Amino acid sequence: MLFCDKCGNLMMPKNGKLHCSCGFTQEEGKIKDKKKKIEEIAVVENNNIEVYPKMKYDCKNCNHTEAYFWTLQTRSADEPETRFFKCTKCSTVHREY
Repeated sequence: MLFCDKCGNLMMPKNGKLHCSCGFTQEEGKIKDKKKKIEEIAVVENNNIEVYPKMKYDCKNCNHTEAYFWTLQTRSADEPETRFFKCTKCSTVHREY
């Protein structure tokens, strides 16, 4: 499938040329190669970066008073979501239903 360089519509073949509804024509042998450049994506290898918000939470393992938290819907939609807490000191994860 080829698209018009002028308006972006689909080009249709007719009499050895490609025609667009806007009036643009192009010979089939003179098709431009428009390959998009693939950009590299930077990957961060450091797993110690925490992006979750912090809140006051009493850890049951080390009695530290600060934890990261997030929520997930782990059961059916009519049930409340599950809250997870990860201690900032010992990294123990606790959950509340």
